[in-house]
Amino acid sequence: MEKFDVIIIGTGPAGLGAAFHLINENKNLKILMLDKEKVSTGGLRNDCKMNFTFPIGFPFENWSKEQAESYLEKVTNKLKPEIFDKKNLSTYFKRAEKLGVELINIKQSHLGTDGGLKLIKKLIAELEELGVEIKLGTEMTDIDAKSKTISTNNGTFAYQKLLIAPGRKGFSFLQTIMDKIGIHYIDHIVDIGIRIETRLENYPIVSDYYDPKFLFPDKVRTFCTNSGAAYVVREKYTTSAGKPYFSVNGHAFSGTKPPNGLVNFAMLKTVKFTHPLASGQEFAENLGLQAMLMGGGKPIMQRVGDFRLGKRSKLESFNDDLYNFKPTQTNCTPGDISLSMPAKILRGIWKSMKSLDTIIPGVLHPGTIMYYPEIKLYANKPEYLDNNFKAAENIYFAGDGAGTSRGITAAWASGIRAAEGILK
Repeated sequence: MEKFDVIIIGTGPAGLGAAFHLINENKNLKILMLDKEKVSTGGLRNDCKMNFTFPIGFPFENWSKEQAESYLEKVTNKLKPEIFDKKNLSTYFKRAEKLGVELINIKQSHLGTDGGLKLIKKLIAELEELGVEIKLGTEMTDIDAKSKTISTNNGTFAYQKLLIAPGRKGFSFLQTIMDKIGIHYIDHIVDIGIRIETRLENYPIVSDYYDPKFLFPDKVRTFCTNSGAAYVVREKYTTSAGKPYFSVNGHAFSGTKPPNGLVNFAMLKTVKFTHPLASGQEFAENLGLQAMLMGGGKPIMQRVGDFRLGKRSKLESFNDDLYNFKPTQTNCTPGDISLSMPAKILRGIWKSMKSLDTIIPGVLHPGTIMYYPEIKLYANKPEYLDNNFKAAENIYFAGDGAGTSRGITAAWASGIRAAEGILK
C-alpha cells in the first residue's frame, strides 16, 4: 500500500490551489491527487469564467472582505488573468438603483471552455513536473480515519493528511464521507432557477460587461452569463437514491470561435430552510426528478411568449417566425415550467425578470427561451474545527461542495487556506 504525506480528492480549482501551495512551500512532500473522472474536472473546465472581486464566490460565514482580498491576490498571482474592460454602464446602474436592484461591479476574466481546457493541461503538467502524482479515473469509495487510509477503485492508499475538495457534483459524496466519520453538517440552502437564452440584441449589456451581476429583492440573482459562441448544456446528476436527473447550465468558447449571436444566463433564487429543518439536497433532487417526469426524462424549455399567454410551448413554438432563433440545447422538452416549478420560486424569478427587462429592455422578447431546471448545490455546511477548514483529525475540506466557496477563484482560495492548515 502506497503512503503519501497528503492526498487530495478532486482536481478542480480547490484541489489545484491546495496542491500548488503545498508543493511550493515544501518540495519534499509526497502528494497524490485523485479524481473519479478520466479528465481533470471542476469549474475551470466548463466555460472558465473567473471573478476577482469580493463577495462574489465567497460565503460570508467563512470569509471576511479583508481575508478574501488577501487570498484573491494569491490566486491572481498564480492564474495571471486578463481582466475584461467594462464601459457604458452608468445608465444600467441608475435604472437598477431606481428599482431596488443592485448591479455589482466585478473584475472578471473569461477563457471559454476551450481556453479552460488549455489552462487545466498547463496546470496539471506543472504539478506533475513538480513531483505531484495525479491519478484520474480513480474514485474514492471509502475511508478509515483511524488507520488513515482511503479505498478507491484502483487500490488503497495511506495518508498523513487528507484534503477532500469536491465541487458541486461531489455534494452527495461528501455527505457520505461526513456521515461515515461523524462530522456534523447541515445542508439547508439551495439555488433553484432557470436559464435564459435570447438574442444578443435583447441583452446588449454583455458587450460592455461580460457577466453582469444583478442582485434582486427576494434573493434572486443573475448568474453565469455567456455570450459570443454561447450554448446551453445539460449536466447529469444522480440523487442519493441513485435516480438520474438533468440540470441545465451554460458555457461559451473563447473569442477564437465564431459567435452565434446568442446570450444565455441563469436566474437563480436562493432557498434557505429554517424550521422545520429540511435537506436542501433532497428538496433540489425532488425538483429535478419532478422536472424529468414533466419533461419525459429531459429538462423543460418554454418561450417567454407562451409563458405570458399562460400556455405551454410546443414544437411549433420553436420556429423561425416570431420566435426568431433556434435553441442551442435541443435535447429538452417543450412544455410549461409553471407546472413543475414551485410557485413561490417562480414568482420571485418572474418578478426579477420583469425588473431586468426594465433595466435592459428586450430580455422578455416573446422568443426568449426559459430552460428549467438549473440547480446549484452549494449547501453543505460542515462544522469546522478551525479557520483552515479542518473537519476532523488530519482531514480538511475545500471547494464548492464543502460550502467554502461558490466559484473558481474562491474555491482556489479555499484550497490555499486548507493547505496552510495542513502545513501547520
